[in-house]
Amino acid sequence: MQRSAPSDISVIRAASLRGFGPLVRDLGGDPDTLLRRFGLDPRVLHDDDGLIPITAHDLMLDAAGRELGCTDFGLRLSRAQDLSILGPLALAIESSPTVSAALECASRFLFVHSPALRIAVEDDPSGVRGVVAITYRKELQESPYSPQAMELGMGLLFRIATALVGTDIGMRSIDLPHAPMSPIDRYSEVFGTAVRFHTPVAALRMDRHAMDLRFEGSDSAIRGLAIAHLARHHSDPAELVSVRVRRLLAELVGTTGHALHDVARLMDTHPRTLQRALAAEGTTYELVLDDVRRVTALRLITTTDLRLTQIATVVGFSAQSTLSRAVRRWTGQAPRELRATDEIPATMSR
Repeated sequence: MQRSAPSDISVIRAASLRGFGPLVRDLGGDPDTLLRRFGLDPRVLHDDDGLIPITAHDLMLDAAGRELGCTDFGLRLSRAQDLSILGPLALAIESSPTVSAALECASRFLFVHSPALRIAVEDDPSGVRGVVAITYRKELQESPYSPQAMELGMGLLFRIATALVGTDIGMRSIDLPHAPMSPIDRYSEVFGTAVRFHTPVAALRMDRHAMDLRFEGSDSAIRGLAIAHLARHHSDPAELVSVRVRRLLAELVGTTGHALHDVARLMDTHPRTLQRALAAEGTTYELVLDDVRRVTALRLITTTDLRLTQIATVVGFSAQSTLSRAVRRWTGQAPRELRATDEIPATMSR
């Protein structure tokens, strides 16, 4: 059973796969085979609180849609889910007094479901007055973009919004960064409003006044207890020094500026202070750098056609032979062997 470290930001709760098994079987597929192919134990389908690598989760959704001939796989899966997949966060959201308060809570604690995902309320990206955007983002430095996973997330966000306050919320559009994968009529059927594609960010655009709509089931006492529980038992991995270093290294690893002193300077601290902070979290700079290289290299080897010499450069290795030795250390396979298999290595993301 997958149980990732709480400090790992590239994970998602297995509840995100609720309904996956029945949907795959209805489409004539074998969910256990798909799960194993992407390094996931089939038992995760029965463990909502289990943490699984978000890269494996997302790539599996894309593969399922492609191989089962179901272009709207993510949208269909969202129909089998509701607010309860968010676990302890669901109670805090549904007991909030208004849409605004619920979104503030979701934005603050969505890391409990997945530290790689973010929800925020922002000004309308199209600049329309009186309109706001509920944006939905994935940390792409940690995991590649997935159209099916994005449609699952946006379909679920829409279902939660309409379940809490109804359909009369002044919906303007659903924005998706990718091209349509299904006929436009299918998107209209699911969302009941205009759907825009190739947008800068995924978003649910609505009239600003909807933020003040009140929930019939609000309860300030329950909300207070739920938020206190979340704050006491869950800490945002993004606040860890090691995670901040990871994110900087994800940007710098292919440049000449990924040495310890470079990262320390960007974080406005002394290298020794940074080393002590990492040690207090049970890691070292060298281990964090190696893990960033591992995640990036294995993703590029298994999901792109880049030449191995190019991948070596991207992850900051001086030669392809250095990359080959590192990949064998990480996976027990040579890069070309890894690329030839249709399985995603379990070490791709932890």
